[in-house]
Amino acid sequence: MTAEPEAAPPEGFVLAEGRGPFTTHNGPIYRYDGEGGWKRGFRVLKRHCNSFGLVHGGWYMAFADGLLAEAVFRASGAPMLTVRMTSDFLAAARIGDWVEGVARTTRVTRTMAFAEAEIRCGARLLFTASGVFKLMEGHAARAKRRLSGQAPA
Repeated sequence: MTAEPEAAPPEGFVLAEGRGPFTTHNGPIYRYDGEGGWKRGFRVLKRHCNSFGLVHGGWYMAFADGLLAEAVFRASGAPMLTVRMTSDFLAAARIGDWVEGVARTTRVTRTMAFAEAEIRCGARLLFTASGVFKLMEGHAARAKRRLSGQAPA
């Protein structure tokens, strides 16, 4: 299999390493962690597309799930499992487009967390998602203490 040529990501984005095997296989994903927050992005390649040459909905969903999970982890410090993800497909991106995503946590409880994500191509909103996450038992209590500033038990 020949590698697809890929344009460089925008300035400030670097390859996101340490991703799981699914994302590594289907990526690459780039990260930006700078002033004003964090975001993730990818250059649309042929492997991200459906037979119409548009980004496949499954790839948007996988990318969004990663954004949501990262927002939850940043807010809770706990590993989690996706319970539910709701998504809206609003517009399409094509091969060669640069696509960026951001997410924010809206609520963290002792055992659950909630987040929202947006995926854009420039100013054009492509996809939105919201997710519910189960904080993994044992980790959830430690994360809650960390968030409240309490000493570990």
